[in-house]
Amino acid sequence: MIMKLLRFLFPQTHKKQIPLNDMKYLIAGLGNFGIDYVNTRHNIGFDVVTAFVLKHGGSFVNARLADVAEVKWKGKIFVCIKPTTYMNLSGKAAKYWMDKEKIAVENMLVIVDDLALPLGTLRLRASGSDAGHNGLKNIQEVLTHDKYPRLRFGIGNDYPKGRQVEFVLGKWKPSEIDAVKDGILRSVDVIECFAT
Repeated sequence: MIMKLLRFLFPQTHKKQIPLNDMKYLIAGLGNFGIDYVNTRHNIGFDVVTAFVLKHGGSFVNARLADVAEVKWKGKIFVCIKPTTYMNLSGKAAKYWMDKEKIAVENMLVIVDDLALPLGTLRLRASGSDAGHNGLKNIQEVLTHDKYPRLRFGIGNDYPKGRQVEFVLGKWKPSEIDAVKDGILRSVDVIECFAT
């Protein structure tokens, strides 16, 4: 009788909670969608998540707000996304797939480029500031906090003053390709370690 009265008086506080799946992970590689952005520094997140999916025999399909692939590895499920919202609205896609797949925020790994790190340097953090990265900034706005894991992939900062945008949206130099490939392989290892 008391429970019925409480449900009547406070209906919002007694909604059934949807359990989160702790064996499921969201891997969000950030970048800009479209042929003009392929193989650019800003799209390294796309390249890393693509390498992870290919290594595990998966493939992407176009779905709501992202290209999506599901990969199973060592009893875990990885929902891998490449948002089609463009970088500045990455949070919309990340939040949608996190909610749709019932994935806890601590099981989401966001992969982004980072100008402040030397080429190929990787930095994994459980939380932190957006450091001026528009994709991270939007995710933080949508989630209303910065407590989500992210893997930063160093792209270096070898550009003339005032040419940051051209550098970030530019293609890799031939002299950088080996370091980029090595960094992508190590990033795939990081994704696997993240889930173990």
